[in-house]
Amino acid sequence: MAVPRITKVFAAVNLGSFRTSAMIAGLSETGEMVVLGSGHRASQGIKRGYVTDMQAATHSVRDAIERAEKMANASVQSVWIGCSGAGLASTTAKVEVEVGGRRIEQDDIEHLLVAGREVIQPDGRTVLHAQPAHYTLDGAHGVPNPKGLHAERLAVDIHVMLADGAPIRNIKETVENAHLKVEAVVGSPVAAGHACLTPEERELGVALVEFGAEVTTVSVYAAGMLLGMQVIPFGSGDITDAVASAFGIRRYQAERLKCMSGSAIASPADHREMIPVNAPGDPEGGPIARHADDKNRIPRAELISVITQQLGRFTEEVSKALKAMGFTGQSGQQVVLTGGGAQLPGLADFAQGALGRPVRIGSPPTMLGLPPGHATPSSSTLVGLVLYAAADPVDIRAVGPGWRPGEHRYTGMKLVRRVWEALRNYF
Repeated sequence: MAVPRITKVFAAVNLGSFRTSAMIAGLSETGEMVVLGSGHRASQGIKRGYVTDMQAATHSVRDAIERAEKMANASVQSVWIGCSGAGLASTTAKVEVEVGGRRIEQDDIEHLLVAGREVIQPDGRTVLHAQPAHYTLDGAHGVPNPKGLHAERLAVDIHVMLADGAPIRNIKETVENAHLKVEAVVGSPVAAGHACLTPEERELGVALVEFGAEVTTVSVYAAGMLLGMQVIPFGSGDITDAVASAFGIRRYQAERLKCMSGSAIASPADHREMIPVNAPGDPEGGPIARHADDKNRIPRAELISVITQQLGRFTEEVSKALKAMGFTGQSGQQVVLTGGGAQLPGLADFAQGALGRPVRIGSPPTMLGLPPGHATPSSSTLVGLVLYAAADPVDIRAVGPGWRPGEHRYTGMKLVRRVWEALRNYF
């Protein structure tokens, strides 16, 4: 099949605590996203979403982007960055203006968005993005585009993503040191939401839980917008550490056991199944794991017991976060789990029982050229970043720089157009 002609190229880098990944995608002339190249490598210099060693982190970014460039047979100069740490926080604000019953023009929308700047209160923090979620006309909610409609009053709900300034500067400098321009830093819940959630889910109300290696973000969507989020300093890497500690083995062995033989659901056969601690390529004569037999094998039931104990702690923290954000009753039902930790077999069933809500695993949508290794929950944020970039979201900080709230002066052709519109509407 012929690859469609690409009209615009986007590049994204996700600095995870376990893996640094990069993706280059293009928007075809038919409006379809095509993955041109991707690459990843083990993260260095990143701890729970924060840069702890800039030189090592920069090396990881440069390596990942070079692998993606090699696959895409193209080079990129700028990237969109995903962020899951840095003290992420989410808030919403609402602003309303009088329209007077006339037809709404693009200038009215721009004036409303510029007025929205005044209601943002970052309290000394960095604003990552401030976007209009949906508009309201005379009490009618959920209007996607009010242009051309008549109304007495026009309002907009604005979603604001905040972060601590210093960690964001560290992330930006890490990427800039890899000779890349930073287009924007995007909160991972926003990016993952683009990849995993349907518009209907966002409208009805859904919780998105991104289960990363060292950080879990819990975000709540309703009425088509992100209403709130919390960050939990716990990830799938903590389960790996618990397995390593319980059996006295190395981390890489614990990670392999968790991925190859682990599960969130126990079965009666687990007590009879013995699983080897060492892989076929491991050196002989290593330490014998606790509770292992003479062949250095451990009961699968004990491995699952350690995993489920940690998952109990995980779901308890998620439940607290959902309750704190008001995700209860009929307004909060569906939970979507994504991120690398969501790939553990049986996790959806375990979480559904623990949270008492329907749970599904969220994966990126099917895209032309997307490698199987990136069509998994672990790549939701990365894929979401290129989708977010292609959507070209409006940021109220970039709208109408020459206008200030309270000023409604028009000159030249704008004035003529306003007079003509008034005459046409009212006479």
